[in-house]
Formats: sequence, structure tokens, C-alpha cells
Amino acid sequence: MSQPRSVLITGASRGIGQAIADLLVADGHRVATFDRTGAERPGILALRGDVADAEAVDAGFAAAGEVHGPVEVLVANAGITRDGLVGRMSVADFDAVVDVNLRGAFHCVRRAVPAMVRARWGRIVFTGSVVGLGGSEGQVNYASAKAGLVGMARSLAREVGPRHITANVVAPGFIETEMTAALPERRRDAYREAIPARRFGQADEVAHAVAFLIGDRAAYINGAVLPVDGGLGMGH
Repeated sequence: MSQPRSVLITGASRGIGQAIADLLVADGHRVATFDRTGAERPGILALRGDVADAEAVDAGFAAAGEVHGPVEVLVANAGITRDGLVGRMSVADFDAVVDVNLRGAFHCVRRAVPAMVRARWGRIVFTGSVVGLGGSEGQVNYASAKAGLVGMARSLAREVGPRHITANVVAPGFIETEMTAALPERRRDAYREAIPARRFGQADEVAHAVAFLIGDRAAYINGAVLPVDGGLGMGH
């Protein structure tokens, strides 16, 4: 069992982010969440803000630090979708997805890294996607942003790895969340057939991957992409 750490998780109001927060609290970590709802849950410091707003991110990190100490573990999970075929996708929809999914992660990393460097220890985990590795029709904005997280993690691994800081990506496939539940049954069946495991994943399966990456046993894993997709993305 790794020692308790000060953790900040973005986009934790539901789905994968909520599962990560609940698991890390159960593991004994001091967990703060940062999202647009600021929804309170037992054992969690709930902070409200938008990762696309750099000043709000600064304020969130400051608030978390006052209660839990400097953030030692960042889980950059916040993400949105604005799907559409590229010829019909508006600039606003492209920008909105990149602002939250990629720029928002940068805002958080920029705020988290200095304290990690001073402490000579840190863990950064990005929630990517199988879509960021293999692409997806109608998701040029989302796939671009998620692919960008891989480049961000690997650049960080080279930049701050000597300070005992790791930066990795978990890449979920189709996970049972509100988003996938809204898909038509025919599409769900088609996606399920393409997955070697023949099922969608559970949010807690992604959470356990994150818990591993932030722990002491993963200290030599850096700049990696860990698929949690039932085999869907093999070869990417």
C-alpha cells in the first residue's frame, strides 16, 4: 500500500472521474475534486471550477493545498465531446473540446509541476482515450485533444522524470457511463462486437489502473499509455 498522498482529480462529478475519486479515498488518499458542479461527497474536498479557466485552476490548487497540502498526484480527467463530421463541425465546437480536454490539462500540469519538482516526487495521470490512438469518425476535435495528451505526458516524462515525477496516460475504450448508455442499442451492439472482451468496461476498472499508476509499484513506468479497452485498440 502506497503512503497517503494529496490528490487532485478534475472532471470527477460522474462516470470515470467519480470512480477514481471514490477508489482513491477508499485507499486512504486526501482527495480534492475540481469540476463545474463542485458536487460534495463524503471524504472528498469538492472544488468548483472550469479547467479551461487558468485563474480558476490556480484558485482550485491553492484551496486544495490549504486543506491537504501541496498536490502530489494530479489526475487530469476532465473532458467533453462536441461530435460532428469535420465538414459540419464549427470552429466553436472544435475549440471548446480542445480548451477543456487539452488546454485544461495543461493549465493543471502547469500549476502542479512546480510543487512536485520542489518535493522531488509526483504523479500525473491523464485520462486519454482509445479514440486518441486510433481515431473515430465524427470526433476530429476529441481525437486530436486526446492524442495531444500522449505528447504532453511523454514530454513531461522527459522534462521532469529526473525529479522522480511520472506522467502517464490511461486510455479507456467503451466504458459503461451515461455517455455510452445514451447510444442507440444497435450501435452499442456493433461496438461490443468489435471488442475482443465482448463487453463494455466498468468505470472502476479504469480507476484501478489509475490507482496503480500513482502508486510506488509504478515508479518506473513513465511516458506510458495504458489501454483499458478490452483489447479494442490493439496495434495502436
